[in-house]
Amino acid sequence: MQKKLVSGAAGVLGAMILGAVIMLVQGYNPLATYAALFNYSLGERFALLAMLRNSVPLILTGLSASIAFASGPVNLGQPGQLVIGALFATVGGLYLDLPPVLMIPTLIALALLGGALWSGLAALMRRLFNMDEFITTLMLNMIADFFTYWAITHPFFDETAYSPMTPLMNESGWLPEIGGLSSSVIFMILAFVLVWFIFSRWTAGYEWRISGQNSIFARLGGCEIDKNYTAVMLLTGALAGLAGGLVVMAGPHRFLKGIGANYAWDGVMIAMVANNGLIGTVLYGLFFATLQSGALGMELITDVPSEFIQVLQAAIVLVVVAGRGYLDLLMDKMTARRRARERAAL
Repeated sequence: MQKKLVSGAAGVLGAMILGAVIMLVQGYNPLATYAALFNYSLGERFALLAMLRNSVPLILTGLSASIAFASGPVNLGQPGQLVIGALFATVGGLYLDLPPVLMIPTLIALALLGGALWSGLAALMRRLFNMDEFITTLMLNMIADFFTYWAITHPFFDETAYSPMTPLMNESGWLPEIGGLSSSVIFMILAFVLVWFIFSRWTAGYEWRISGQNSIFARLGGCEIDKNYTAVMLLTGALAGLAGGLVVMAGPHRFLKGIGANYAWDGVMIAMVANNGLIGTVLYGLFFATLQSGALGMELITDVPSEFIQVLQAAIVLVVVAGRGYLDLLMDKMTARRRARERAAL
């Protein structure tokens, strides 16, 4: 764990230095730019609370990708699963009228169901026709985009709107704020605790991890590969669907065109940087949310285009992923030399 933290911190620092060099070449002050960036995402209470809210879809889709990749399935359907989950929650919020104590859990369950159903289609095609989920999940992303766009322009279109969107859902389905903190953050934390327990402490999670490392060994050891594959696909789809449902329920409280933004692809990127570690996914999700939340303030104060954050995120991915193996090898050598000197001293 300590080695992963050191490796990750070194990679992020290297990427930040690379970003500073790029800014210097372009004639910007990197110290002032980074100061404005972090001030507008962490410097004030309002900015911090906004950053935490923005981190919810990044962390949940990142967890979805991390669990899938670590367990074997290459589920790249988070974008489609997110918007389907968001649509399910929105439609439930339009037609159900329950007290908040029942409405909110119901809409969350619908979001989980929507994401799981969409990933379940890919799992079903794998089980029935041996179709690679790498391809089917990518194809289902496009179908989900077209399907949700059709849904918000025809059956669920708000007649008073000038662009594709649904009407506002019933207020009883809106997620409340607690001291300014969106309760979507609380649901995200609960989801993380649950999946961490399943993945790290349950027998099923152990079998998933073994299957991801060596499926032949897992099969010979008695693991039910097909059953575990389906369970992983459903769980990871449900996590992405939950992300979409929480985005809608926390605001804008309706389904808008483009509501999925780049949350899911950023989540996949975060999973890659975290090397599929669940705790690492949360930490990198918070860091990426910090960068994205402070981008606008950075541009206002320093005139550095907010698109620079995309460059910085790409640099972080390249430096951390490419340098991970070298840094791990370097730290192993340093540890071996230190232990050799200790033995020699004895």
